[in-house]
Amino acid sequence: MEKGLTRVDLFEYQARDLFAKHGVPVLAGEVIDTPEAAREATEKLGGRSVVKAQVKVGGRGKAGGVKLAATPDEAVARATDILGMDIKGHTVHKVMIAETAPEILEEYYVSYLLDRTNRTFLAMASVQGGMDIEEVAEKTPEALAKVPVDSNEGVTIEKAREIVAQAKFPAEVAEKVAEVMVTLWKTFVAEDALLVEVNPLAKVANGDVLALDGKVSLDENADFRQPEHEALEDKAAANPLEAAAKAKGLNYVKLDGEVGIIGNGAGLVMSTLDVVAYAGENHGNVKPANFLDIGGGASAEVMANGLEIILGDPDVKSVFVNVFGGITACDEVANGIVQALELLKSKGEAVTKPLVVRLDGNNAELGRKILSDANHPLVQRVDTMDGAADKAAELAAAK
Repeated sequence: MEKGLTRVDLFEYQARDLFAKHGVPVLAGEVIDTPEAAREATEKLGGRSVVKAQVKVGGRGKAGGVKLAATPDEAVARATDILGMDIKGHTVHKVMIAETAPEILEEYYVSYLLDRTNRTFLAMASVQGGMDIEEVAEKTPEALAKVPVDSNEGVTIEKAREIVAQAKFPAEVAEKVAEVMVTLWKTFVAEDALLVEVNPLAKVANGDVLALDGKVSLDENADFRQPEHEALEDKAAANPLEAAAKAKGLNYVKLDGEVGIIGNGAGLVMSTLDVVAYAGENHGNVKPANFLDIGGGASAEVMANGLEIILGDPDVKSVFVNVFGGITACDEVANGIVQALELLKSKGEAVTKPLVVRLDGNNAELGRKILSDANHPLVQRVDTMDGAADKAAELAAAK
């Protein structure tokens, strides 16, 4: 099945572990989920630690989610304060007890990411680390070096020196930062990442540079060659519908709306979201309820799986099936829809929400005839994308 880019964002402690695995210089740390566990973890680190909230959102420090603990008892107190905190809508369930860094003299920023616009990879680096990189890019864009990386050549030490030079790192740390850039690139490639970021990469009193905080986003489509990545997913926080869709091999994302969307191809589904959102403005401001790309193989089973996931969302009031026949012809899709409805009925999951179906492309006329002949009471056929989106929004608003 064709998929779009889907990502798994890691917690800081998971990013730290991946960095350590590949030789990026990091400090010791241990993740815990009870206050008392902070005592032993801090004792292992020599009696002092930094207690850091583990949430997938920035601004932890400003929110009080990062605290220094001078003693094991203080670590317990800080962990008690931080566990259960709400940081920008994210509840803290874990904290990392991290080794305290030597005196920090300077803070830098380095990262690699997939540059989808230019279909390449991009290195970014700045001597103004320790703050949101978006703020640096906005206020002092000249302070953020952006260097394309050829996937065939990668990042050699020579390329790393080029990145460091463009970012104007101080001469005394330039070579050490270049070595980190090489190792960070190895991490990026080896882990099939979409983003690896260190902020800050700190120069400390003894002259070393250390990765004090990191972000990593992994390409979920590479899971077939990264079986160990499954253990990194935060299943407890996963949306149950998204988890169920993933188990069925579907590319699904839950959104806050009322019109369920099924399409074949990521581009078509994205366009469908826009058209439904626009149409919804005329019908009580209803919105798309999901992104669901069934790819090219719209068989009865795939269609049934997709409908089952969408109809399982209590927020969904109507469903818009938008298919452009290509390799998979529209008559196959239409048969898939008819059979899917029967399949769901036989499983005791009869459809009770209206479906609007738009078919275009290969064998569209035959597909439309199949739907008309089936004459399912909840299926309406609309032959234009705008018209179908409007009808789906109207039906959702009427529920």
